[in-house]
Amino acid sequence: MSPNPVAEAVAALMPRARAELAELVAFKSVADFDQYPRSESEGAANWVADALRAEGFTDVALLDTPDGTQSVYGYLPGPEGAKTVLLYAHYDVQPPLDEAGWTTPPFELTERDGRWYGRGAADCKGGIIMHLLALRALKAAGGIPVHVKVIAEGSEEQGTGGLERYAEEHPGLLEADTIVIGDSGNFRVGLPTVTTTLRGMTMVRVQVDTLEGNLHSGQFGGAAPDALAALIRALDSLRAPDGSTAVDGLAGDAAWEGLQYDEAQFRKDAKVLDGVELIGSGTVADRIWARPAVTVLGIDCPPVVGATPSVQASARALISLRVPPGVDAAEATKLLQAHLEAHTPWGARVRTEQIGQGQPFRADTGSPAYRAMAEAMAVAYPGESMQYAGQGGSIPLCNTLAGLYPHAEILLIGLSEPEAQIHAVNESVSPEELERLSVTEALFLRNYAAG
Repeated sequence: MSPNPVAEAVAALMPRARAELAELVAFKSVADFDQYPRSESEGAANWVADALRAEGFTDVALLDTPDGTQSVYGYLPGPEGAKTVLLYAHYDVQPPLDEAGWTTPPFELTERDGRWYGRGAADCKGGIIMHLLALRALKAAGGIPVHVKVIAEGSEEQGTGGLERYAEEHPGLLEADTIVIGDSGNFRVGLPTVTTTLRGMTMVRVQVDTLEGNLHSGQFGGAAPDALAALIRALDSLRAPDGSTAVDGLAGDAAWEGLQYDEAQFRKDAKVLDGVELIGSGTVADRIWARPAVTVLGIDCPPVVGATPSVQASARALISLRVPPGVDAAEATKLLQAHLEAHTPWGARVRTEQIGQGQPFRADTGSPAYRAMAEAMAVAYPGESMQYAGQGGSIPLCNTLAGLYPHAEILLIGLSEPEAQIHAVNESVSPEELERLSVTEALFLRNYAAG
């Protein structure tokens, strides 16, 4: 990194950043209060609010959103007549999954092999630290040249739409000239990347019922309809033989124009076992950024341990459908529900219920903000130029903000590069990426203000 006051300030702040990220990671802020105490999320929200107040933010508030969670808002006034930039991240995290699979405790930030491990270290508590580092560096290097709004969401991972609905009910709160979403990631470590498209998402719960109660499989099996078997048939119908998503009426042949994802590198990043084939057709980029993808997230059925020889009367599953740009998530939901109802065999009773939805997103890459970001990345990542990539994940707030503020420019950057293994065990963040992206964001704010 070329020596400059901003880069020097960020470098000096890195020990503090590690200590603060450790404090934030320690909160078990999973916004599923059936699994984790609400107090853990409230503790994380208060930590963020206190950090904003310490940086001079005014109007700091814990926003009670309609889904029962809290988002944290703050405003830092800049010079008179300056542009306004909204910085976004979220403090809620995914559950740690199998804690036994973690090499070190998931809610204890641990340094190992040059990376910092812990749930939320990259997705997206590290994004909160990135914003704080950028603002502190600008202060140390002469001042912050824009008005800054910060919003830290409390339920992004649940997809329950609390902040989206709150924003719609308070349309002036998050208005800005440019919005930086700090919840994406570089294509690989050291390659500066902005995410220009996001797949949307819908989540559907399906229940299949065939009998009034479970039956002895020896006495009734062979004629009595098995609800679990019926559900398995319906779920299997969601994929073509090559593994491609196959929802009736939903197109799955779009192509990605832009940065491509080498198949061998993808296998390495995804940790695909030797001899196991990738699923789908087209390029890897087509499959993960431009086409729909269905995933069975969970099935309610008897566990193997303790199972009895019974024909199952009921079974249910939770299904996620990633929706590519250009497809309406509400329409995709209807197609998914209709498909499941049409493909459940034997006249079994089937009920579907949507429990979460977010629209896909496509950015305007020709805007002044993108030029300012490209200049910033060229300094923070010497010898590299800014790349455009898609992301298979969803950030439902993006489309809400784009609809509320059509004049605003939206950029997506962040710490969730492939080695971070977000949503998996042993999630981690690269401190070098945290440092470089904090420099990037600080320089972007300076470039954008001057443009």
